[in-house]
Amino acid sequence: MDSLQITFLGTGTSVGIPMIGCDCATCTSSDPRDQRSRSSILVRTPEGTYVVDTGPDFRTQCLREKLKELDAALYTHPHMDHLTGFDDLRRFCVPEDAVMPIYGTPACLQVIRRMYEHAFNGENRYRGYLKPEEHPVTGPFSLGGTLITPLPVKHGKVETVGYLFSRGGRKLCAYLSDMKEPLEGTVELMKGVDTLIVDALRHTPHPTHMNFEEALAFRTAVGPRQTWFTHIQCEIRHAQEEQKLPEDVRIAYDGLKLSWP
Repeated sequence: MDSLQITFLGTGTSVGIPMIGCDCATCTSSDPRDQRSRSSILVRTPEGTYVVDTGPDFRTQCLREKLKELDAALYTHPHMDHLTGFDDLRRFCVPEDAVMPIYGTPACLQVIRRMYEHAFNGENRYRGYLKPEEHPVTGPFSLGGTLITPLPVKHGKVETVGYLFSRGGRKLCAYLSDMKEPLEGTVELMKGVDTLIVDALRHTPHPTHMNFEEALAFRTAVGPRQTWFTHIQCEIRHAQEEQKLPEDVRIAYDGLKLSWP
């Protein structure tokens, strides 16, 4: 198999698309690329499979992708659109002694423990229950043959990270779903990366997310071979907006798969 494959489980903003109560051209579009569930990716390697973020659509995303095995869950930050599918991880640790490794910054794990106290208190270690195993992210770590480097970014007032996936010394992909701007040193960590997946909410400015103009400038600073925009709002209609972008920049959509040999 490929050394790394990424599936976009979701590419939408916090409210998803179609958005409740909205009858705009994107929310009523028949183009499946305009139907965006909450942002998340699935990462497959020869050694295992793991998810980055489990939003409220996580269950239906797993059913769509016919996902039967999962070895770990990584978290970028504890906002609800990236976290509230957490309990659905229970389907991947059915045996009584099975655990689900979860990775996140210490601050992120603290929020998860508070929200899902029942899973962490040690009293529910039964078959079919979620049994999380915490792995605080304070620097680079490895899952199988993949080196994963946290990428600190500014996203409002919340401590947030993206992740850089490298194999065999090759920087294959950087994923930053929620950011307004990088913190010091983050761009340097990404230099030489093949593929950038980055937050590009809409055209109009936003206080905690990059818009298209900011995302294009960030891509220029990083210098990847290709860039994919994600975490998209309904201001953006896929077919109309993608054709306006540079050749090496595209808009991701739910179910899209990228791979590296």
